[in-house]
This record gives sequence, structure tokens and C-alpha cells, in this order.
Amino acid sequence: MRQSSHMREVWPGEPYPLGGTWDGVGTSFSVFSEVAERVELCLFHDDGSEERVDLPEVDGFVWHGYLPGIMPGQRYGYRVHGPHNPALGQRANASKLLLDPYAKAIDGELTWNEALFPYHFTDPSQLNTTDSAPYMPKNVVINPFFDWGNDRSPRTPYHESVIYEAHVRGLTMRHPGVPEELRGTYAGVGHPAIIDHLLSLGVTAVELMPVHHYMPEHFLVARGLTNYWGYNTMAYLAPHGGYSGAGTRGEQVPEFKAMVKALHEAGIEVILDVVYNHTAEGDHMGPTLGFRGIDNAAYYRLHDNDRRYYLDYTGCGNSLNVRSPHALQLIMDSLRYWVLEMHVDGFRFDLASALARELHDVDRLSAFFDLIQQDPVISQVKLIAEPWDVGPGGYQVGNFPPLWTEWNGKYRDTVRDFWRGTHSALPEFASRLTGSADLYETSGRRPVASINFVTCHDGFTLTDLVSYDRKHNEANAEDNRDGTNDNRSWNCGAEGPVEDPEIVRLRQRQRRNFLATLFLSQGVPMLSHGDELGRTQRGNNNAYCQDNEIAWIDWSHLHTESDLLAFVRLLSKLRREHPVFQRRRFFHGRHPDNGKRDLVWLTPGGTEMTASDWHVSYAKSLMVYLNGEAITEPGPRGERITDDSFLLLINAHHEDMTFTLPGGAFGGSWLPVLDTNDESCDNLYVDDAWQPGDLVAVTSRSLQVLRQPRAQ
Repeated sequence: MRQSSHMREVWPGEPYPLGGTWDGVGTSFSVFSEVAERVELCLFHDDGSEERVDLPEVDGFVWHGYLPGIMPGQRYGYRVHGPHNPALGQRANASKLLLDPYAKAIDGELTWNEALFPYHFTDPSQLNTTDSAPYMPKNVVINPFFDWGNDRSPRTPYHESVIYEAHVRGLTMRHPGVPEELRGTYAGVGHPAIIDHLLSLGVTAVELMPVHHYMPEHFLVARGLTNYWGYNTMAYLAPHGGYSGAGTRGEQVPEFKAMVKALHEAGIEVILDVVYNHTAEGDHMGPTLGFRGIDNAAYYRLHDNDRRYYLDYTGCGNSLNVRSPHALQLIMDSLRYWVLEMHVDGFRFDLASALARELHDVDRLSAFFDLIQQDPVISQVKLIAEPWDVGPGGYQVGNFPPLWTEWNGKYRDTVRDFWRGTHSALPEFASRLTGSADLYETSGRRPVASINFVTCHDGFTLTDLVSYDRKHNEANAEDNRDGTNDNRSWNCGAEGPVEDPEIVRLRQRQRRNFLATLFLSQGVPMLSHGDELGRTQRGNNNAYCQDNEIAWIDWSHLHTESDLLAFVRLLSKLRREHPVFQRRRFFHGRHPDNGKRDLVWLTPGGTEMTASDWHVSYAKSLMVYLNGEAITEPGPRGERITDDSFLLLINAHHEDMTFTLPGGAFGGSWLPVLDTNDESCDNLYVDDAWQPGDLVAVTSRSLQVLRQPRAQ
């Protein structure tokens, strides 16, 4: 690559905002580095030449300069001159082109080469001074202006929310209604064919797997694979360039904004899965791509005794240094950027426990949570924690602060255990069904603190959950060692695809059991993309590297799985129309005004459950009475909320059971609403009523829902 000798006019500029910022006339460049002795801005031209310009000013360790005439589309990078002493945590190396931590767009892909590494493969003790620029993607100056029109966030309350976790490529790559050139892109997600499907499911929010610009790991590329999921971030303000169908540099930004605008017009929120816990630079043997070369000790947690090495709470080689004010500033600036400039509605924080580690313990009152709490922008959007990391004491379900909701891993595990017939699962199943008060009530939180899910991107799909006892990850080329062995799955009698009609029917029933439990539980339901269509990964429970048909939704199942899709739509409608399934407060036992009980647990015999009934280890069946006349929370204008009452008949036993409908205070007729043993769901809202004392046959491993209309 040729280096230009052109003498360019450079003005001092200002230290903030950080990054490359175009103002209509020129571009300001600004980067933090406390370790730097000199910082070069590198401009890359279409003829292949590189022009280097020293940033002339430094204020508070922020190096900056303003270049008139630099316009959107300009590619650039940095070179930081300074000490290289890994034992002291210093890793400056001016031969390595560096990505801007505040880049708004990235152009090009990483080409793995030894030049990217700070050492020689044959002798790691020797500093590698080979220029890495030919192998590096470049930052891009963007045009920030976009016509948002009347765009507004739907701001759907948590209790009315249905979240749909999706992958930009996996959702769109095989949809026949999405034009081929838009598949796998932000524009594809915003296409009417996708939006119509989401609306048919009653989805109120799409939770997109990582869209911050990320890079595939070296070992994956060497195997002919890639990082499909995207949990390997390198630019926290840039939408991933690979998800853009536009051919112009930086156009991924307006394309992302157009997607958000289209989803908002349909009333659908956009939540981003964000990975602020680690970066793509890996451990001490990883490449130098940005943060490491700019200011290693400011951005990463280092071992106190030997600062050559990184503390790793993430399993990915490094952990972002949330004790550093500059790393915290980057996170907060990134979050505000995505809300204010990109109009997203919330965030799901990957391995959020890692962000709370100030020393070695997870601290609920860490600086990160303090900053979130007081921030006037971020505190107002949806905040969802993945409440664990891989470090000691990292499993923190139920322990996040009041503003936060959590992926409830205990919900997932308990519901899976219950429906596969695990002994002694009934008491905890009851708690998860009713909002997990044992986890959230004592800290002043509400049922909506629990993001309920049975499946997600990580692990088996719903169809695979009922089809496999063991993981089958051979396609990942790791000898099936990767991925969890704790799947809590059950193959219903045979491993993998079968033709046995009894096993097929049982698997279909189990899928409906999981889905019905999810939508009838208090809290916020989250559906994993494609589960409504029977998506399978062929038993792969760790498809993070499978950017292919293993992980993409097969939309031909719109026809073959039409009954399952109809069932999900009806469940969503049932939840949406009945506030008894959307409680904003935990059950109280009795309404303070009318003394009516809002929740009653009953045995299959129709009697109220006693303490001893709960502790029968083999008990797998019960009835749940939800009283629509005893909802304690008021409506939005302070009005009293009433609803129909419901009776859930739940039988996870391996044999059919007969349930006796209760009388007395529960008296009145009951209308069948749904039966998970019914493949076509034709019996929803039929007029044949059951009476108190009637015997109802409930098939093994199934549930039924009965409705008692409210008094008029």
C-alpha cells in the first residue's frame, strides 16, 4: 500500500465528540489514549494509498484534529505510538492499524494474517512490526442525517409485551416473500413480509441478536466456518456491515434506521442484544485490532500480578474494564447513540454479570448500574440482563436492580424439567408459572422482571428440545465437545427424526405444552425465532458458527407446520385479550376490597392443595384457578380491571388423568378454550360448557384451559 506524502491542512478541532464526526464541511477526529505518545490518523483513498496525518492536539488524553473537506465515505484508521511493555499492560505498536472505538460504520472484512498479531508465530517473544493495514477493515465517516419523519417509539408496557428473539440473517435468508437482494439484511427485517408475520404472532418487540460490528475468530475461519451469532464485537457504535445490502460505504447506517422506522410504524419495538463484556481481540495471544493498541489497560481487565494476562469472566479471552471511566464512558455513549440516533427501544445485555464486577464479585451497586440508574436517556428504555457470566458467583438470576428485567434461566430449566417428568418439580413450576415471586418480590420488583423463555438462540430449538436427548454438534468441527450437556431435553422415545406416529404426536403435544406454558405464565414471554414453525438445527445446540441452513428459518414450514403456527397465534391472542395473564403485581391471595382470592391451587380431585400435596415427589398434575374478579392492579386511568376467570388443568404425568371440576366458590359453568392434545385447536371458544363436579379427561402430558365468563 502506497503512503501519500500530501501535506493536508489540519485544524486543532475539539476533543469531543469522540470518533469521526462530519459537520457538513469537514470531519473532526478524536480518540482517547492515555498511553499514547503520538497518534496518527490514517486516511485510505480509492487508489489504494494511505495518507498519515498527526493529530495535533491532546486534551485530557484525548487526541484530536479537524480536517476540512473530509466527507462521508472516507475510510480511516489510527496508529498509536507509545510504549510496548506487556508486563506492564502496555501494548502500543504503530505498525498495527487500529479501529476507532467510536466508529459509526466499518468497511471491509478482516483478512486473517500474521501481520495482525503483535508477535511472530515462530517466536512469540519478538515484536511483530509488519504493517497490518492491508488486512484490516477500515472505519468510515458517515452522514448522520436521516429523515425520521414522525417516528416514535411504541413504548409498549412490559406486561403487554411479547418478545421475539431473532437473527437478521436467520430470519430473512430463506423467506420467499423477501426479495433475494434483501435477504440477510436490515432491509429484509423491515420488509412487509417479515413484519406481517410478526404482527400475526402478536409480537410487540424484536430482540435482534448482535448487530454491533463483529468479527469471526481466527480458529473458525481456519475451519471454513464463521461467527454467525455475532457475540464478538469490535465496534460498539457501528451496525454490522455484513447485514447491509447497500453497496455504498456507510450505507448500513441509514438502512438500519429505515428498518427501525418500518418496525415502529407497525408498532414493533427494536431491542438490541449487546456485548459490552468482551471484544474480538481475545486473550494475550490475540490480534491487535483496536482497543489493545489504543490503550490496553484502560479498556481491559488485567491480572494485578502479571499484566500480560487478561481476566476472563466471559470465556472469550478478555473482559472489558468496567472499572475504567473511559470504558464506562464508551458503553454509555454507545447506549445513548443507539437510542438517540438509531431510535432503538432497549437492550439485552449479554453476560451482564461481567459488567457488574468491580473487583472479583458481582456487585449490584457497581458503577455501571449507578450510571444506568441516573442516566435520563438509558433509564427510560427496556433493560434486559442475561444475569450470569462464567466467573465465580456469576449466576445472579433475581439479583439485578429494580430498573432491570432478566432472562429467567430458572424459568427455562424448571419448565423443561416439569414437562419431561422430573420428580419434585411441581412447587418450583408453580412459582415460575406465577411470575417467580421468590426471585423478584422481596427486592420490590414486579412479575415483568421475569423474561420467560423455554428456548433461545443458545441451545436446542423447541422442536429439537423434544426430539433429542443429546447434542449433535459435529458440524461445528469440535468433535462434539462444544455446547452444553445440560439440555434438560427429552426425545420422547427415539433420538432425532422419526416416523413412528405415536412419538410424532407426543412431540407435537410437548411443543404445544411448552408454548402454552410460556404464554400463560406471568411475566414477559420471549419466543425464539422459528419455534412457531418447527425450526430444527438437527440437534445442534450451539449453532454459533453455522451461517447456513442449519441455523436459518425454513419458511416452507409455513405450510407443513400450519397447525403449530395457528396454535401460537391463538395463544398470543388469548394472552393479549385477557389481563389475568398480564398481571403487573404478584398474586396476593385475597383482594383487599372484595376478599376474593386471585389464585387458588387445586388437586386433580378438585380440592384445594395442602402443604403435603406439594411435597409428594411424584406429583405432576394440578389445577390452577385464576380469578378475573380479583385483579388488584388498576387500569391506566385508575379504573378497576376485571376479566373472565380461568382454570388450567395441567397433567405432566405419563398417564391420562381425570380431573374433577371444583364447585362452591369456584362454581359456574366452564367453557373449553384450548387443549394441547388437540392438534388443530378447533375447540377454542366453543359453547359446550362444563359444570362443577364434572369429570374432565386430560391426556397424559397435556394441559387444558377452561374459561368462566365474568358476571355482566
